[in-house]
Amino acid sequence: MLKLYPVARTYDDPCGLARALDLIGERWALLVVRELLLGPKRFSDLRRGLPGASQSMLTSRLADLEAAGVLRRRHLWPPVGTSVYELTDQGRDLEPALVRLAAWGSRSALTSSAELSVDALALALKTTFDAGAAAGLDLRCQLHLDGDGLLVTVHDGQLDVTRGRDDDADLAIETTAAGFRALIFAGTTLDDADATFHGDRDGIARVLGLFPRPTVGPTVGPTVGPTVGPTVGPNGGHARSRVDEPVDNSA
Repeated sequence: MLKLYPVARTYDDPCGLARALDLIGERWALLVVRELLLGPKRFSDLRRGLPGASQSMLTSRLADLEAAGVLRRRHLWPPVGTSVYELTDQGRDLEPALVRLAAWGSRSALTSSAELSVDALALALKTTFDAGAAAGLDLRCQLHLDGDGLLVTVHDGQLDVTRGRDDDADLAIETTAAGFRALIFAGTTLDDADATFHGDRDGIARVLGLFPRPTVGPTVGPTVGPTVGPTVGPNGGHARSRVDEPVDNSA
């Protein structure tokens, strides 16, 4: 039986939700889990994916999650000679909840001008995937984003996103994370995109169409003046959007 170790602060509530929040409810905790869904990372890699978290904050959160049984630290022997953080089985069990929570959050007004990390983009793909539109489709699309490789596999309405490289993939897209976000969620066309495509362009367009932009619900939470914050424009640039206009609300 898995033994869990709660963090110092507690809701002192026997509800399962409260007990879960005792373990993963601190700031940055779920974003750390997001960054590890595709596999182990070094501390420096986590810092790069979570630039808003200070070194001390990230160190503290990693310790909390390790104590809670959500992740573990593993040492890699020479020639690598470093340590990585990886999710435990208990931590990986959080993925469906993160996908649902990200889908819920993507319907709220966008208020951040920051770019998505590659791992956040991977979660956004899982969040917005249209299984019905993918029925009968069977292909692999290799993404090269800021030097990081993601393999998107679609098989008869099912989606799998993994970190890695497949030189035999049917399609390939090479761009920045911001450029791919613009292609997926800001309506940038293939002709206007700052990207390199390999394979059938109709096939690439169909793959991109499997991830419709979330519909924004009634505005909740903070906004800035008459806007909901910057959205991604062509080639990864930002454009201001009014509250009553469509916005890029990727996860």
